[in-house]
Amino acid sequence: MRDEGIGDDAALPGLQGLLRSVRTPEFAGTVFHEVEARSALNRVPGTSQVPFSWTVNPYRGCTHACVYCLSGDTPVRLADGGSRQIAELRVGDEVLGTEPDGPGGRRRYVRTTVLAHWSTRRRAHRVALTDGTAVVTSEEHRFLADDGWRHVTPGWCRSGRRPHLRAGTVLRGPGPVPPSPRGSVDYGSGYLCGLVRADAARTRATAEPFPSEWVELEALARAHHLLAGLPEAGADTAAVPRTGRHREVVGAGTGRAVAVRPGAAEPAGADPAHTDPSRSDLHPALPAPVARSVAWPPEPGPGWSAGFVAGVLDACGEVAEGGLRLVVAGEEMARATVEALGRLGFRVAAEPSTVRDAVRLRLLGGAAEHLRLIAAVDPAVGRVRDVRGAPVGEPPGGSPRVESVRDLGVEIPMFDITTGTGDFVAAGVISHNCFARNTHTYLDLDAGTDFDSQIVVKVNVARVLERELSAPRWRREPVAMGTNTDPYQRAEGRYRLMPGVIRALGRSGTPFSLLSKGTVLARDLPDIAAAATDVPVGMGVSIALVDRALQAHLEPGTPTPSARLDLVRRIADAGLACGVMVAPVLPLLTDSDEALDALLAEIAAAGASGASVMALHLRPGTKEWFMGWLARQYAALVPRYERLYRRGAYVDADYRKALARRVAPLLTRHGLDRPFPTPRTRGGSTQAPSDPREGQLSLL
Repeated sequence: MRDEGIGDDAALPGLQGLLRSVRTPEFAGTVFHEVEARSALNRVPGTSQVPFSWTVNPYRGCTHACVYCLSGDTPVRLADGGSRQIAELRVGDEVLGTEPDGPGGRRRYVRTTVLAHWSTRRRAHRVALTDGTAVVTSEEHRFLADDGWRHVTPGWCRSGRRPHLRAGTVLRGPGPVPPSPRGSVDYGSGYLCGLVRADAARTRATAEPFPSEWVELEALARAHHLLAGLPEAGADTAAVPRTGRHREVVGAGTGRAVAVRPGAAEPAGADPAHTDPSRSDLHPALPAPVARSVAWPPEPGPGWSAGFVAGVLDACGEVAEGGLRLVVAGEEMARATVEALGRLGFRVAAEPSTVRDAVRLRLLGGAAEHLRLIAAVDPAVGRVRDVRGAPVGEPPGGSPRVESVRDLGVEIPMFDITTGTGDFVAAGVISHNCFARNTHTYLDLDAGTDFDSQIVVKVNVARVLERELSAPRWRREPVAMGTNTDPYQRAEGRYRLMPGVIRALGRSGTPFSLLSKGTVLARDLPDIAAAATDVPVGMGVSIALVDRALQAHLEPGTPTPSARLDLVRRIADAGLACGVMVAPVLPLLTDSDEALDALLAEIAAAGASGASVMALHLRPGTKEWFMGWLARQYAALVPRYERLYRRGAYVDADYRKALARRVAPLLTRHGLDRPFPTPRTRGGSTQAPSDPREGQLSLL
């Protein structure tokens, strides 16, 4: 397996003991921050209601974590240069992201996929920029400034006061999205004129009719659509055959192929008489509506100019050497193209061309102007819309600066996405994936995608733990593992930290328990069984439900329910008692007697020694995520959940009692009514939880 070191921008500020930060192909989208930990044993705060006092967490963050934030109308740049409101994005969409490109904070644009999309309600802040853009966002959101990532508002984290936006902060990105020209009345005429005439000029030497083999299907499809909408169009208008060497666009109302004979292009503003179909540059049989569509207008406006440039781009545009170029045949056609670009506010430079009688025009302004041109003219051909690999530079008008940040004083629905790169371009500036789950923030990491994909690995945890367990003051109190982050998440297959942890606990005479949903645990069953001959060992597997589709939504990236049931069998076959934590039970979704009975039957058949059934616990932040998911999937249940969780993270007490009453006979029926093997250290004894709230498991 090849490791890939990453730049300083991926390192965690203030993280003590950091050795290196790496990516590896096996864990796409995940960064492992390998650290030398100073301690391994973690004491649980005395105010906590959990029935144990000590934990060991080899990892911070968890690739088993379950799946905040911009107003819904915020435009997000798509990978093809277009834009879509963030509320309308879906998993699988390709958007524009960035990745590091060498030292000095340099970055380049890349395509990245939307891996998750969700919503929440957050207090709204309005970030006004000097280019006239205004972004409504949450206070936790981060934007890329010229000196690194900055939150919208001030705040504190363990590494100190978090960097935040101030008046004058320079933000990075390509700039705002211009309005689309497609609604313009004369856009279609301009597009057909640019496409047909550029193609005709290119094929002058071969006398090939339009469309030539150079015209791509995306452009032909748009031409077909535009010709079909021309006045006087008949039923057979603009049919584009799917086969054949020469694809033809059929003329409006004629049933005959429209062909444009190569001839000299006429510049914008030329004599209107030159638009006569009998002229030498147009086919004699060209129907009047089509002839008018490819004629030079006497006074070309912005809409026609945008369409014309889009047509030229589709006919002879190319992306090479990190920039956009147009190889336009003929001086007259080149001049018309330069004039149309100028009317739209774009500049080009002429370069030497290897194509005979052609002018090579390079768009000035880099990726920012390329993206602005795509938005301004909307070409059809995907190839000319691609800005992958282009450096993130300064827009020609200068990078936008923060003018003000204002708290709007209201909560509104907000949306966010997770992408493969951890960022995306929103409202013209580079935006970080932003979440609101309130863990992981001590490292100035957000609590969603960073919790899932920025994993802190305590590579020396076994060695440090062995030293701490040998100290005279250690009283060999039970240690619980899997209570915060899963010690057998997928990363454990790479780092193999747990065998050393288990051996250290067993040799020191320290009782321990393991709770996991990770099937990697099966690898260490021989070590666990050996330790169980010396100290009490409790084993637990969490299984929330058997519905694979629902499980995939709630616990993406985790082993399937069937794989976890198989893990229970393997633990039992190793001679170890294994309890199952049926958690979290989702009120009104997975809490019916029928569903619980079926699940407990499968758990008993797998050889479990006992089971505990626990209702969903919604920590702050996780609650926002879950309620957003619920609103999208089961909107009718939202009011009932709001009542059930009106007092905070714990479900209503009456619901807990009712669930316990319903579950008790089911546990007895299936022989699973023995206590779950969880160490109890308050007072040094092992017992079942006494507080009913202890019978709830956090979604995390």
